[in-house]
Amino acid sequence: MTYQVLARKWRPRTFAQLVGQEHVIKALSNAFASGRLHHAWLLTGTRGVGKTTIARIMAKSLNCETGVTAEPCGVCSACTQIDAGRFVDLLEIDAASNTGIDNIREVLDNAQYAPTAGRFKVYIIDEVHMLSKSAFNAMLKTLEEPPGHVKFILATTDPQKVPITVLSRCLQFSLRQMTPQQVSGHLNNVLQAEQIPFEPASLSLLGHAANGSMRDALSLLDQAIAYGSGEVREEGVRAMLGAVDQGYLFEILRALVAHDGPAMMAAAESIAQRGLSYESALHELAHVLHQIALAQVVPGALADDLPLRDDILAMAQALPAEETQLYYQIALHGRRDLALAPDEFAGFSMTLMRMLAFAPVSSGSIAPATGSAPATIPARAPVAPTPAAAAPASATVSTPAPAVAAPAAPAMAAVVTAPAVVPTSAVAAVAETVTPVMRTASTAPAAEPDYDPAPWEPEAESAAPIPAHEHFQPEYEDVAQELAAQSVAHELPPEQSASPAEVSVQGANYADFNGDWHGLVTDMRMGAEGMLAQQAELVSWNNAHFQLRISRSNQALATRALDLQEKLRQALSTHFGVPIQVSAQMIDATIEHTPAAIMQRAREQRQEEAELAIQGDPFVQAMVQEFGAIVLPGSIQPI
Repeated sequence: MTYQVLARKWRPRTFAQLVGQEHVIKALSNAFASGRLHHAWLLTGTRGVGKTTIARIMAKSLNCETGVTAEPCGVCSACTQIDAGRFVDLLEIDAASNTGIDNIREVLDNAQYAPTAGRFKVYIIDEVHMLSKSAFNAMLKTLEEPPGHVKFILATTDPQKVPITVLSRCLQFSLRQMTPQQVSGHLNNVLQAEQIPFEPASLSLLGHAANGSMRDALSLLDQAIAYGSGEVREEGVRAMLGAVDQGYLFEILRALVAHDGPAMMAAAESIAQRGLSYESALHELAHVLHQIALAQVVPGALADDLPLRDDILAMAQALPAEETQLYYQIALHGRRDLALAPDEFAGFSMTLMRMLAFAPVSSGSIAPATGSAPATIPARAPVAPTPAAAAPASATVSTPAPAVAAPAAPAMAAVVTAPAVVPTSAVAAVAETVTPVMRTASTAPAAEPDYDPAPWEPEAESAAPIPAHEHFQPEYEDVAQELAAQSVAHELPPEQSASPAEVSVQGANYADFNGDWHGLVTDMRMGAEGMLAQQAELVSWNNAHFQLRISRSNQALATRALDLQEKLRQALSTHFGVPIQVSAQMIDATIEHTPAAIMQRAREQRQEEAELAIQGDPFVQAMVQEFGAIVLPGSIQPI
């Protein structure tokens, strides 16, 4: 006996045997039960979701000898002949190979004759969107007002190519892709009926590999049975599918988290050995990043039987949410530009190197070059070297150096430097988002920097880098001094107080903390918990217990306060190396000394000073008075 493939052997014979598509089955069953029969139906959906199967079941429901019913008997002459494909009044037309007007005209000429053996003459036109424009026009009249004994069932995978005049004459049903759980459940029933040994984990792999198509899933199951010599095992299915095992993607992601370029490139080179294309690898990488982002935002949305679910959850903990979004966008752009690359490997490797280059790096982890200045690099860089601007190591940020006039630059641009009253931590954060160029319609002399030169300048080699805790502006120094003056004994009972010696034993970094919450938040690399830290004001930090207060106007933080507090506590404990406790109090008043508020005021002050500098520039004033020039609003940007 000739072997019949599973996709044909297990084709559903009734609506009850269909997997998924409940919204279509319910509508059709109610229509057949009530006798409200339309003359034309259009079934749309991707491959393998049951369009042709539903059309044949509808043909049996219309011609079953028991009457028009939603549950054909399956044993009468009409039902058995339709299942066998030899029912005389059922005409299945492949529009992909019969696209011309002559083919359609021949079919429609026979529509006027009454059915020979059945109740209705049923025309099933598969891939109807392949018909030519003249063929569609030829069938419009018959499709709108066919004889009472004629029913049309159209099927297509691309309804956008079907003329609107045809769509308006049909009842349209959109078939959905089946979920991996529905596919694996049906495969489980098939294997049990076939009495074939299998492992449940292997069916989950097949369900995800089918991409919503039951026919593809049954074909893959046939292949897996042959590969496993009559058995379906997880190891064999993984080896057979290859691309479904996404372990190489997590090797790339782990290398990104560790900023390990050699390991990342080694993982990229191994893709070719797996027989995969780099285009599909970028597609899978974007898909995995989407699952990681989903795990970070809605952990419960991940299916329990998802392959490599544990790896996805582990990577969601190790990778900050903002980096996940960044890598996802880079993967999409890399896949789009892959055709422009010299070859696929070059495009893929450049995409990975772009991810590594744009990965955020904390200021303390920047390694100095050989023979360079100390590793702690101030965030503020000078505009031009100034030999006369070298200052003693004890100079503070709040004491700007005298500005020295420099010769006018010949270029048609103006560069303005603002007084150095902005905290370096604020400048470091703003410098990542503000373009370091000021675009104006004038030419102005470039002023010498009015702050201490950077330690990497040859003239300032003896200057010490600015400590991380000296980040407050002069207007907030009183707040810093007030916070630093607080002691453990004043805030907690004596029996709960911790001496400085005890604190230093727990962690040297914590003993050095002086209450500069703004500088601490800027230096730390935080994810979602950074939102809470940016909008919070430090009240006390006694006995490794950080007490914060937040304005109740931040409703989003108020609703997530407990979750963010725990993440912030973990981040602080990791940073200081000692267990830290965090508590936050919601107040109705506006808080002015949060890191976010300090940063905003610093940006506004720099913008205002930059605009005043441009407007007061003699050259700009001369251009305005003599030629009527104007400075474009919004074109001035501080550097």
